[in-house]
Amino acid sequence: MIVKITSKRQVTFPARVLDALGVGPGDRLELVEGSDGFRLRPRRIHRERLAPLRGKLKKGVGSFDLESFRSRGHDPALRD
Repeated sequence: MIVKITSKRQVTFPARVLDALGVGPGDRLELVEGSDGFRLRPRRIHRERLAPLRGKLKKGVGSFDLESFRSRGHDPALRD
């Protein structure tokens, strides 16, 4: 399968590929480099896994920006 790279270095994946990866709007893809090339892995935050945090964040002390949190680098050992 061949995909085209635009002048802005963007790539559009066929819907069949994204469906197979189980990703949708707002999800991210991680490129994992290996000795034989790159692999794509879906990276998404499962909102139901955030449920244990409910009630632990203090009200009125700022807000939690999920997109900002997603864009920061984190220790890979903390990821699932």
